[in-house]
Amino acid sequence: MSPRFSKSLLRLYFLCAFFALGSFVWGYNIGILATIYTNAGFKKALHKPTASKTGLITAIYYLGTWLSYIFLSHPASDYLGRRYACLVGMLTTCFGAALQTGATGSGALAMMVIGRIFCGLGIAIVSTAVPTYQSEVAPARHRGRYVVMNHIGLTTGIAVAFWVGYAVTFWKGTKGFNYGWRMSIALQFIPATIFMLGLPFVPETPRWLIQHGQLERGRKSLHYFRVGSYTESEIDDEFESIKLKAELEHAENNSWTQLFARRDLFERLWRAALLQFMAQMCGATAMKYYLPQLFNKLGIGHPLSLLISGVESTLKIGCTIIEMFLIDMIGRRATMLGGITVMFFAMLINGALPLAYPNQSNHASDYTCIVFIFFYTFGYSVSFGPAAWVYGSEIFPTNFRARGLNFAASGGAIGSIIVAQAWPVGIQNIGSKTYFIFMAINLVCLPVIYFLYPETSRKSLEGLSELFDRKSVHSVSSVDEAEIEHQSQAPKAV
Repeated sequence: MSPRFSKSLLRLYFLCAFFALGSFVWGYNIGILATIYTNAGFKKALHKPTASKTGLITAIYYLGTWLSYIFLSHPASDYLGRRYACLVGMLTTCFGAALQTGATGSGALAMMVIGRIFCGLGIAIVSTAVPTYQSEVAPARHRGRYVVMNHIGLTTGIAVAFWVGYAVTFWKGTKGFNYGWRMSIALQFIPATIFMLGLPFVPETPRWLIQHGQLERGRKSLHYFRVGSYTESEIDDEFESIKLKAELEHAENNSWTQLFARRDLFERLWRAALLQFMAQMCGATAMKYYLPQLFNKLGIGHPLSLLISGVESTLKIGCTIIEMFLIDMIGRRATMLGGITVMFFAMLINGALPLAYPNQSNHASDYTCIVFIFFYTFGYSVSFGPAAWVYGSEIFPTNFRARGLNFAASGGAIGSIIVAQAWPVGIQNIGSKTYFIFMAINLVCLPVIYFLYPETSRKSLEGLSELFDRKSVHSVSSVDEAEIEHQSQAPKAV
């Protein structure tokens, strides 16, 4: 029996947490924009942007992520490795953040838009390379737990951004008015720099190394992540399984077109892409970017709305930590179905009560809406939030993992563009009825998840092909690491 704690286990937690620092910058990049939308100094610098211009600043970021997912992110991850892809992505993000920090004068809007595009290009690389790294180093039995750390980093970044935005409201005077929102954007350079400085010193994933013919380095990397938790024979079995799978993949046509031409790959691609699309169309993008404004609509002042947003985002971290343990215990599908049901009811309440009690005529109604926004947070944090990235990062074979996850993530970018542009205009024109649109989308998601998404938990990455290519169930040798944790067994030969 393997020891409960070992050096390799501590290394896994530490390195997955370190990579979550990249996701922290991703979250901060999102959250800080939500706080500055209600900042008086920002509004003056951007010449009082209309709802459509605010939507443009939000949505253009996702155009950058979409372009990166399609053209930049997967080549960076495949050719540079997961670590250096993160480094390139973070450098690009910092350049975009610098443009936003310096936005001023008649070209302020243009600088914000261009800066957002660059942030989108960079974050797309980071947001896919991080969960790919975590997925490829983690053992099957607890893979979901380690990949959820990606989302913990994201939610922590959003929460810290809201608290920074709240703190900036106390910086009074001319300097606070002119520079407070700029400083809040620039603070992301601190975690970004720490992340970039540490990346060259962490090991590359064993699967990427083996896929690229670096067998000895791959064996050492796998040993680094398994020693003490598994026996030497179990580590050798896993290495041979990964190596055999890599050899078979090298003999295949590895063109990106195979994601669409091969049935087994397309079965994975459309599921991962649809999952990412649903994860944004459920209303999550609006909650991330427009939460303080939603609270303002309920009659809550600017500082208090930021305070409540900070509390909401902080609770989201706790909810995601709960999901970190649930996602392997009860599976991906169960957590998603439960969370989506909660989001459906939260949207229903927030749409109905303001119609029943318009213009903040009933404070109990307003407070109930706030409470159900918190319920929505819980639902998203134990469903789409982390599960979309966990699912997409594990179902593709190694030679298509980066490309598959990036193409899939582009579906999320499209969903985010739609929601980011439509939500502020919808709230402005039809008010709380906007919630009903996203309530209906959540309702549709339930049967889609139930009928079309097979469970993937506790299966080795090499063994997941059995779920999507029934013709090749007996064609590839694989070792289920979940079973290895309890008993030693040789790879299944066919």
